[in-house]
Amino acid sequence: MAAVTAILALAGMAAGATITTTEPALAAIKAAQATTVPETWSTNVTGKAFDRFYQIWLENVDYVNAANDTNQQWLASKGITLTNYYGTGHPSQPNYVASASGDNYGMDNDNFHDIPSNVSTLADLLNTKGISWGEYQQHMPFPGYQGYNYSNQVTYANDYMRKHNPLVSFDSISSNDTALRLIKNFTSFYDDLDNEVLPQWAFITPNMTNDAHDTNITYGSEWLRSFVEPLMNNTYFWDNTLLLLTFDETETYNVPESEVYADRNRVFSILLGGAVPDDLVGTKDETVYTHYSTIATISANWELPLPGSLGLWCQHHRSLPGPLSESDYSVYRASWPIPATNETCSAGYGILQAVKDTYSGMTPTYNYTAPFPYDAGYALDVGVSYSRNGTTYVSGINGTGVAVYDTSNGTASTSSSSAASSSAAATSGAGINMPALGSVAAVMAALVSFL
Repeated sequence: MAAVTAILALAGMAAGATITTTEPALAAIKAAQATTVPETWSTNVTGKAFDRFYQIWLENVDYVNAANDTNQQWLASKGITLTNYYGTGHPSQPNYVASASGDNYGMDNDNFHDIPSNVSTLADLLNTKGISWGEYQQHMPFPGYQGYNYSNQVTYANDYMRKHNPLVSFDSISSNDTALRLIKNFTSFYDDLDNEVLPQWAFITPNMTNDAHDTNITYGSEWLRSFVEPLMNNTYFWDNTLLLLTFDETETYNVPESEVYADRNRVFSILLGGAVPDDLVGTKDETVYTHYSTIATISANWELPLPGSLGLWCQHHRSLPGPLSESDYSVYRASWPIPATNETCSAGYGILQAVKDTYSGMTPTYNYTAPFPYDAGYALDVGVSYSRNGTTYVSGINGTGVAVYDTSNGTASTSSSSAASSSAAATSGAGINMPALGSVAAVMAALVSFL
């Protein structure tokens, strides 16, 4: 591909015949297969801690069950185990969407969604510096396929699922023929690997059997090791690559409040790759991460701006209010959230210009600058006490002040002192013990939530 402008300019719909809320007719799929050619885009933009960032997600496994699997343990021994990594919602699709754009817009379902084109994604971030990106979706029938699913044509079991494809849910991608053809299957992955034309960012999704969704942790982990282990010996792939192995969400949804941080959507996660320093191999990182952290990670690594809400705060256990809610695990809000436009964001590289142009002068929907996120309008996490730098606060007293919690009488009062104001304005990494920027762990820690 000649330049990133090609991605931004084209808006054809060569795969339009397969845009369906159910599985398309096989005849339509075969016709598109015969004419749709994958797009190849490969660049080499140097990053601070790595030059390539890839993710592989398995499905619906509780932390302890994954941690006890022998193949997961073997993989963990080759990298860094992230012991406090969380999904961002339930069921599956909100997590994939959150990882692509930094919000799930209230989504608490796996329905067919086409998120408006004025909602930015990580592709927009990467495009600002011409950093190549793509996806590899196992058994997707052809590049840019937009059907709701594609069944195994022999057994008719679940195989490829649109809900596990992060970028295809966004109209800015699905209405752009070039961008769509960067979303390819595993055949294209091995072609790109052999030809040494892999993108610098990629999301890899196994099918519904290999990702443990329709099988179990043992089966999924055996597949995962069989996929990753050969890549360790491929210097083109492995050198200076950071590979995240994680899960979309836990199998268990209803967790007692007493176990919220131990069990509520905490997923077993591993960082691997040649970018991991030798002295960190086999170690554990207890920093709090979520799927949002992956976007802040690429922002910190390549000095990229963020789309307003990204990098400022996150939720690790529920979906936020929004128009895609069915009121199962989140609250319905008719309007789309307005992002922040004047913040520096977690890594300090500001807001995407397109977001500024669209939303400048508007009041952000959520309190993005609070150390602990809350939404007073929907009473979301208002009145929750939390500690920071030895001081205990209560969320949601007002939009600018910080509530100082008096532990002697259990009451809250608003403080306007310089210390309290500075705590409120700080970005979300300030209360976490983070290593110096430049290490893999520091780049990954660019976005954290507070305990």
